[in-house]
Amino acid sequence: MIETWQQPLPHGITLSCRAAGERGRPALLFLHGFPEAAFIWDEVLAHFAARGYRCVAPNLRGFEHSSQPVEVSAYRAKHLVQDIAALIAIEGAPLDMLVAHDWGGAVAWNLANQMPQLAKKLAIVNSPHPGTFLRELKSNPRQQAASAYMNFLIRPDAEALLRADGYRRLFQFFGGAAWLTEEVKQRYREVWDASLTGGCNYYRASPLRPPRPDDPGAAAIELPHAMLAVDLPTLVLWAMEDAALPRELIDGLDAYIPDLTLEKVPGATHWIIHERPAFVIERLEAFLNTPAARPPAAS
Repeated sequence: MIETWQQPLPHGITLSCRAAGERGRPALLFLHGFPEAAFIWDEVLAHFAARGYRCVAPNLRGFEHSSQPVEVSAYRAKHLVQDIAALIAIEGAPLDMLVAHDWGGAVAWNLANQMPQLAKKLAIVNSPHPGTFLRELKSNPRQQAASAYMNFLIRPDAEALLRADGYRRLFQFFGGAAWLTEEVKQRYREVWDASLTGGCNYYRASPLRPPRPDDPGAAAIELPHAMLAVDLPTLVLWAMEDAALPRELIDGLDAYIPDLTLEKVPGATHWIIHERPAFVIERLEAFLNTPAARPPAAS
């Protein structure tokens, strides 16, 4: 059974959360991306709760009924990481595993770099590591073209265009997916009715986007290796037919993640959590149950 509640954080942000399993059990935390919400993890929450875990999926700030600060600067990475670190402290650190997809992965990569003591393991589902993403945005025309939508989402009229014609553009993000039933569409409509500006502000606040003549974007960024290394046992589950995140993004990951398990999934797209939930659950469970190759980082 999924419970929902509003979780106030010490720094004034409130996250609307979904959870299964009793507090005090070993904890797993699940982060969603754009244009999604915490409900995408419901089947995963129920599965792991039945196996003795406390499973929590927050709606990130700006999404659904979580706090929606007005200032674009409130959606910079340091604030997003602060939210999740505070939630982990409430749920009980260290997590047995932090799991993230898409923009949730951007938050998780940063948190794992800055505060590895908050989780024992990290699992990423189709969310590019900032090091390889920066490399590809700077130098790969294929990635620049695949990420062109980012420059659409930072437009001041993006929300109005996304809402037009019954959210036609947003539903096009998913393609003609068989899983996109009318029931699922209605769940998305309810999320988007409550919030769109917050999600767009993630893109507005980040310079990690394709360069343009009037905006250097990623071309102006340099990130030292110390800001990119991840000292946690990490699973990267990568759907190989992701139209927005080409497979070059997984090249060279081991330069940043010494304890890396990389699993490529042919025939799956960016929306693998919807497409193949049982497979995602099985791979997460296998990784969770695999002994770490070395002790976790000291707190």
